[in-house]
Amino acid sequence: MKDPKLEFLTAENSVLVLVDFQPGMFKGISSGNRTTIKAAAVGAAKAAKILGVPVVMTSITPSMNGNFLEEITSLFPKQEAIPRKVPGFDAFEDAKVWAAVKKTGRRKIVISGLWTSMCFAYTAIHAMREGYEVYALVDAAGDASKDAHKYGIKRMMQIGVVPITLISLVSEWMHDWMNPKSGELIEEVYSKYDSMLGM
Repeated sequence: MKDPKLEFLTAENSVLVLVDFQPGMFKGISSGNRTTIKAAAVGAAKAAKILGVPVVMTSITPSMNGNFLEEITSLFPKQEAIPRKVPGFDAFEDAKVWAAVKKTGRRKIVISGLWTSMCFAYTAIHAMREGYEVYALVDAAGDASKDAHKYGIKRMMQIGVVPITLISLVSEWMHDWMNPKSGELIEEVYSKYDSMLGM
């Protein structure tokens, strides 16, 4: 039987899940540059919008942590960044968030979030437990320390979550430069978030 993880991510087979990209969550990040982390999350959301990849956004306790990043929510004006009724670290414990993912019908879930070792990792583990193929967008994530980020990623990898970075993800979704959306991706994503093409 063919291993589904050998199939590339496409705009038709995957969903992007963004967890807790909120001002209050960014304040506690010390594992990397906050501006760079935010840029990777925004870049992924822009690519998803351009290519028609479904996006699920969720926030934890907005009254304390602030609203989900406007740079991302403004890309999807008709869509809610779901504030979890279950204010736990595993976003998929919230019925509305989990239903939004299931509604897409996609089996490949690309996840990123704040913080890596908690909300991001626990949500990814939940998806793995449910039999989904999970990809961790690691450069859009951050944590309170470098070790927390590093070992949060290691923990996910130990159970089969596949790590991926922004430009690799966008390129995999696009597939090749003949994609009719490549010009828009170059203008809106590659030129702004890729160190080589942005020169």
